[in-house]
Amino acid sequence: MDKILIPVLIVAGIGLLAGIILAVASAIMAVPKDEKAEAILEVLPGANCGACGFSGCSGYAAALSKGEAQPGLCSPGGEACAKACAELLGTGDVAVEKKTALVHCMGNYDCTSDKMRYDGIDSCAASTLLAGGISSCRYGCMGMGDCAAVCEYGAINVCNGMASIDPAKCRGCAKCTAACPKGLISFVPLKKQAVVRCSNCDKGAETMKVCKVGCIGCGKCMKACEVGAVKVTNFCAKVDPAKCIGCGKCAEVCPRHVITMLDA
Repeated sequence: MDKILIPVLIVAGIGLLAGIILAVASAIMAVPKDEKAEAILEVLPGANCGACGFSGCSGYAAALSKGEAQPGLCSPGGEACAKACAELLGTGDVAVEKKTALVHCMGNYDCTSDKMRYDGIDSCAASTLLAGGISSCRYGCMGMGDCAAVCEYGAINVCNGMASIDPAKCRGCAKCTAACPKGLISFVPLKKQAVVRCSNCDKGAETMKVCKVGCIGCGKCMKACEVGAVKVTNFCAKVDPAKCIGCGKCAEVCPRHVITMLDA
């Protein structure tokens, strides 16, 4: 009997001792909970999109709690989320600049064409691996809807080989920007301003061969802008939202109609 009882008691003793050691270690090494961060995390939308510039909602909540970030950076949460965060932090109301995703391309099938027949995976990312994509414009939208597939708010529609975004539905989660293999989607303030809907950086003559509406870098828009908001870089016009006053003069003189006006 003792031959059985003694080993059992030894094993039980070892288990009890190990349990005590683990309990003490967990108490000593425990990371204190940040109650403020947890409260902030409750009011965040949980999209974990990274549009705020932090590693998901938990990273943003922790930064807010430590005073390392400002309320209002959560685009999907909008004004309601910013107000709730500000109340928890005691900072008062925070203004939120509304933004929308924008596709910098207008090259649908009426303006451009495919350079080859593609029978592979119906994905922009997959087709890009094959000779840079199917579009004759190597910078243009391929219209296979990778961006629409990741949008949880139904803000993106693909029609006639071209993706378009509804600013009224866009929540600024930034998932579409990460999904576009061509980098055609960016975020711009949702205000009255000029936007360039092209990303082609080829010389004008080459651009005209592949797209009827591609920017040719003629510079007329830059000359028409009285506030210096328009620049031409790598044969493609760019508009600085911070400088643009929404006068529309650059859009009026654009011979390819690649500059359009965005409104709130």
